[in-house]
Amino acid sequence: MALRIGCDMDGVLANMESELLRQATILFGADATRPRPEPPTDSTAVASSDKGSDPADPAGAPDSEDAATTDELPMRSVELTSRQRHGLWRHVHGIDGFWETLEETETGIVARLWELSLARHWEIIFLTKRPATAGATAQLQTQRWLAARGFPFPSVYVVNGSRGRIAASLALDVVVDDTPQNCLDVATDSRARVIGVFTDVAQPVPPVLSRLGIQVARSTSESLDLLTAWDDGLPERPGPLRRALQFLGIAPGDSALL
Repeated sequence: MALRIGCDMDGVLANMESELLRQATILFGADATRPRPEPPTDSTAVASSDKGSDPADPAGAPDSEDAATTDELPMRSVELTSRQRHGLWRHVHGIDGFWETLEETETGIVARLWELSLARHWEIIFLTKRPATAGATAQLQTQRWLAARGFPFPSVYVVNGSRGRIAASLALDVVVDDTPQNCLDVATDSRARVIGVFTDVAQPVPPVLSRLGIQVARSTSESLDLLTAWDDGLPERPGPLRRALQFLGIAPGDSALL
């Protein structure tokens, strides 16, 4: 049977982090984009993940307007003040076609995903919380970006809510995401298998994720390797002739058919 796959965009296929860092450096200078402190090492890292969960910081709070519409607040690699984060996002919102300017996380990764989906009949929907910017809608910009990099006719869903409930409602078999909280939501609120793409080897993976059976990949390429291995392990889906023979109680190759 064909896999139904939900694939996150930023951090999995698109390198949003580096473009945000570039824009932040333009706005505030190199000195302002200082490295973030070392992350926590225990399971509380899920609750305080880099999507923003500090109640004292409205720019990082999960119910703030920006955090509710983007996967990437606050930035992972640098520490910005609340005022700087708001300023950065106001700046990004004003960039015409911002989502079409991003680079791939790995050169050729989008085209590889397309080739695999063709060869293996995967059904893929791209999931993202990208907010609106100047120009076309976030959905259309994302579709153009994917098509330009080798994935024609992409299905893009700009989400607002739990990835787990979305995975359940879409009956997804697998979700690939780079955020611990999203991975946790999918693992607890749906029947989908989860691959967490955590490329920073210095960033500890919360132990709760492995206890829930979430598979960790250290690159998007590795996540595609895992998907291929899982697909190979699925039972072969019978074709129309085989299903008809099974219905009639006739084994393939039966001499009675000769």
